Amino acid sequence: MIDFSQIEQYRENNRIEAKKALGGLPQSIWETYSAFANTLGGMLLLGVEEHPDHSLHTVDLPDPERLIRAFWSIINNPKRVSVNILTNRDVQVVDVDGDSIIAITVPRAQRYDRPVYIDGDPRRGTYRRSGEGDYRCTYEEVQSMLRDAAIQTQDMNVLERVSPDALDGESIRRYRARMRSYRPGHVWEKLEDGEFLSKLGAVGVGADGGTHPTAAGLLMFGLEGEIVREFPNYRLDYQEQMGSDGRCTDRITSFSGGWSGNLYEFYFRVHEKIVRDIRLPAVWEDGDPMEAAPVYSALREALANCIINADYYGAQGLSIVKGRDRITFSNPGGFRIEVEAAKSGGVSDPRNAALIKMFNLVNIGAGAGSGIPNIYSVWRRLGWPQPAIEERFAPERTILVLPLRKNSGEKTDARGAAPRSALVQIKKGLIIEYLTEHVSAKTSEIAEYLELKPSRTRGYLNRLIAEDIVMAEGSGKGRVYKLKA
Repeated sequence: MIDFSQIEQYRENNRIEAKKALGGLPQSIWETYSAFANTLGGMLLLGVEEHPDHSLHTVDLPDPERLIRAFWSIINNPKRVSVNILTNRDVQVVDVDGDSIIAITVPRAQRYDRPVYIDGDPRRGTYRRSGEGDYRCTYEEVQSMLRDAAIQTQDMNVLERVSPDALDGESIRRYRARMRSYRPGHVWEKLEDGEFLSKLGAVGVGADGGTHPTAAGLLMFGLEGEIVREFPNYRLDYQEQMGSDGRCTDRITSFSGGWSGNLYEFYFRVHEKIVRDIRLPAVWEDGDPMEAAPVYSALREALANCIINADYYGAQGLSIVKGRDRITFSNPGGFRIEVEAAKSGGVSDPRNAALIKMFNLVNIGAGAGSGIPNIYSVWRRLGWPQPAIEERFAPERTILVLPLRKNSGEKTDARGAAPRSALVQIKKGLIIEYLTEHVSAKTSEIAEYLELKPSRTRGYLNRLIAEDIVMAEGSGKGRVYKLKA
């Protein structure tokens, strides 16, 4: 994280905190430990001071081992610190030009360890990092972390204060009709609505012995007024801002009063608008246009992810804004796994497992951990700028921005297509990327990755062979391709 030989080049920021520590362990390091653990992680530097110009400089710690012993003693005391998320390798003595300093690397805490708090009081001892400083979390932020820490996802809770009458019968009817079309002959098909909703996880039996909607059932099929009673911050808002002045040209809100206002109806009211009027690049390869289906599928996955992964108890509601050159998806709640892990796929820690099941049964949403990687893959193939994911705090929000145009300055032909040379470079780059991750591969495997015919793929491979980047081994069906050393 830090090149200690260039330490004077660094500044205190969201991920770095410096303490002189010549008089022993500063009490404020525990606030910073909590803040780093509850935000994005960071590094605590002991034996480092900040000069007036904000540059960092080392001061020689006379007895770093004594400080480390004191540090471990306190961090392992549950009355002082709620949980120790560090290992021995996270605390090191570093020699910087003859000065001994201590570098403490604090990872982001797993969601089941959050909130990480101090002095035995989560309400007053939970901190987060903002810019160069630590701030005490609000009650709402602490509650959000506690909800995410639960083993059972929050949407599975049976809402004993809510009657089954809070659910919209027309939404349930449409859901069942769609499920019949995608899963004909399903074992639940002939069940009465009450039993069907129970199997689906939309209703459950409460401690009072009565049947009530679950949180997922209320969100999925409920009437907006009933939903807001349980989720006071519930708000769904879709806007189109297609004019040059940024004004709203079309809008769908859950609070309009003209429809049920639930998640299921919102998805279908919005999903066709998401893909409508998007000018896809006329990406031509040997005279054939790129299919639009993968792009539309990726946009719908982004919509489903935004809806499914929101924390509906969180602040500010769910917002989707479609502009002339981008779509921004913003939902309450932070990531439950590292953002980079979400991009690479295969790892899933859903906030609303019951909602995922409900949407998947009607063919909405990708498999576990595959939605975001697919979106990135499609954008890469288009040659569009990479999507951007941002996680904000106070309040917690996840924001996904999908650019809808090529990079500025990129030339196009008369049909609006990216030039042939640019397309060739994109495809060659994808092959190099694939062969970097796979020691060797057959033409058919690379073709599947590129979503091209094998004959076209061989053309790109031959170009890379001619450029001495790729080599071929074997012949016929056994031929494989590798990157040259």
